[in-house]
Amino acid sequence: MSPLEIIGLTLFILILFAGIFSTLFGIPGTIIILLDVILYAMITGFEKIGIKLIIVLIVLSVLAEAIDFALGMMGAAKFGASPKGVWASVIGGVIGAVVMTPTLFGLGTVMGMFLGGFTAVLIVELIHQRQLKPALRAGYGAFLGRFGGIFVKGFFSLIMIILTLTNIYS
Repeated sequence: MSPLEIIGLTLFILILFAGIFSTLFGIPGTIIILLDVILYAMITGFEKIGIKLIIVLIVLSVLAEAIDFALGMMGAAKFGASPKGVWASVIGGVIGAVVMTPTLFGLGTVMGMFLGGFTAVLIVELIHQRQLKPALRAGYGAFLGRFGGIFVKGFFSLIMIILTLTNIYS
């Protein structure tokens, strides 16, 4: 591989990681992953990533966003990206990746990053909710609904990344 190809592949993988990580803050990470994969496929001439995989990724992305939207319509609370939450998710993601990488290698890195970041954001939000007056707290159903939506989007993002990287490296 030429240095330019290595830089391009590294940038592609970093954007995949940013896509799964962005789901923690309510940003449509599945769409970021999908656009990254489509751009990579176009640049490489659809050599390793074909139209079939892109269609599967489109279906997964639409499904994940639809589930998140449905949970939002049912009254799931929306959480903002507070500075504490961002730092907690970064630290939790790094810890999760470090813990899971030796066992599951590349898959452990991606899973650990998401699960560690998810756990850290959940803990920060729980602490934040406890500090609010009872009248201002989100109900448990709304709270669990929001985190359920984040978890579903993260799970679909993880599947999308696994499918993509499997096609590239097989």
